[in-house]
Amino acid sequence: MQVQEHAQTAEEFLAVSDHEFMAGDNLQACEKLWGAASHAMMAIAQQRGWRYNRHRDLKRAARKLSEEIGDPAISDRFGLAEKFHANYYHDFMEEYQLDEDRLYIRAFVERVLTLVD
Repeated sequence: MQVQEHAQTAEEFLAVSDHEFMAGDNLQACEKLWGAASHAMMAIAQQRGWRYNRHRDLKRAARKLSEEIGDPAISDRFGLAEKFHANYYHDFMEEYQLDEDRLYIRAFVERVLTLVD
């Protein structure tokens, strides 16, 4: 995938996640939210020539981006997105966490995508 394809996939996953949350399929919604966050990071990492093929690479890219733009929330929000990924497998998040924290992930994805040329 190219940079713009990753960005488009991130946007699509955000929309699908919203629909799945509304339908009550929280596990699939969580995984799509994670997918949106990871594809947004793949887009920015690929554009900047950073590694992005492994989970650890994406985590490092989020930290680098945080430092680059002086916004620690980028790295923090990527960590929160990882929580949604884990929830897909373990279903440990409470309803209020899903409702509140997914807004942070949406904002994270939208913010990262604004940095993609």
